[in-house]
Amino acid sequence: MLHLSRLTSLALTIALVIGAPLAFAAQPAPAVAPAGTAATSKAPLPLEELRTFAEVMDRIKAAYVEPVDDKTLLENAIKGMLSNLDPHSAYLGPEDFTELQESTSGEFGGLGIEVGSEDGFIKVVSPIDDTPASKAGIQAGDFIVKINGQPTRGQTMTEAVDKMRGKIGQKITLTLVRDGGTPFDVTLARAVIQVKSVKAQLLESGYGLIRITQFQVKTGEEVSKALAKLRKDNGKKLNGIILDLRNNPGGVLQAAVEVVDHFITKGLIVYTKGRIANSELRFSATGKDESEAVPMVVLINGGSASASEIVAGALQDQKRAVVMGTTSFGKGSVQTVLPLNNDRALKITTALYFTPNGRSIQAQGIVPDIEVRKAKITNEADGDYFKEADLQGHLGNGNGGADRPSGSSGKAKAMPQDDDYQLAQALSLLKGLSITSGR
Repeated sequence: MLHLSRLTSLALTIALVIGAPLAFAAQPAPAVAPAGTAATSKAPLPLEELRTFAEVMDRIKAAYVEPVDDKTLLENAIKGMLSNLDPHSAYLGPEDFTELQESTSGEFGGLGIEVGSEDGFIKVVSPIDDTPASKAGIQAGDFIVKINGQPTRGQTMTEAVDKMRGKIGQKITLTLVRDGGTPFDVTLARAVIQVKSVKAQLLESGYGLIRITQFQVKTGEEVSKALAKLRKDNGKKLNGIILDLRNNPGGVLQAAVEVVDHFITKGLIVYTKGRIANSELRFSATGKDESEAVPMVVLINGGSASASEIVAGALQDQKRAVVMGTTSFGKGSVQTVLPLNNDRALKITTALYFTPNGRSIQAQGIVPDIEVRKAKITNEADGDYFKEADLQGHLGNGNGGADRPSGSSGKAKAMPQDDDYQLAQALSLLKGLSITSGR
């Protein structure tokens, strides 16, 4: 199971699969390299180290203050082997493995937060839309310093995540620090998280917004439906599309490929490189562009990771869209999930992925074509100017158009771009691209 989740996650978003060999994908997982390859050429067993391991295990069982069974010691040893490889390799117990499979379906239990670790603290990478976390006002960049009053400093990611899990409906209190300020508490209830991966709406006539919150198995299909809905709502061909990938933590690779395929007619989308042959994959467009090649802007930020970066990088390299916002997260490695006995699994990093132009995103991210940082919008009231149409005896419009006296415009309906500076800038750019392209 190829896996793109950038971080161990809160609320059972622990893993987001890239092309899985279970029920999720078409690509086989590279379980082991063929015999005789460089990757698996036999080397003598490290007998001295194995003797040391056995001796340590024996000493712990004999001298530790409390009895410890063999199963616990061996599982902890396995976890230790994985923990020192990279942040994304891990041993998955039965619960974690089940949660991994559930997360790709878009329904799981928890709070709805993607978390990482920074300087020994648990940091919120991104809250998922329409979940208890986002509704409670938790923001990307917040530090979780306490869980139900217990400090998180010094805890492993797994320990912190385990404490944040629990029964549906059960309340939990997180103590947060935002922008170096005073700690404050947020109490929220765990819930079944049903993530709607795609939302779409017209921002104004001719200009549509598609927001993807997470890449799930059906996201490609949902984007196709979103494009059809926007065209129907608009009543004619669109003038432009904004694809919003901000705070999207990633997900299924095949879904990312399908999304890009809806916007281009030909060319490479993404490829992966690893140490064993089965980890080298290439994905190209099938020619079923459903966007009708209208001008396009992609929005990203520091919470855009993994599969989001594949989409943004592909559309940027193919010159299909202008990428706007701030530099993305930089998760450019691929994880393979190998099922083990007793409903357990091994998640190990097996490859890096590259954009069509050969760029590795790992630890660098996607740099936007136009940088636009988040800002607050303050609307100032427009003066009630006296107009020509207010003058008594004014001439009518030569083309027969209706008069437009002062106060005739009325109050406009509130729209997402009214309070979202980055989105407003994207819409302005999209209008310019539409005008210059003659649409």
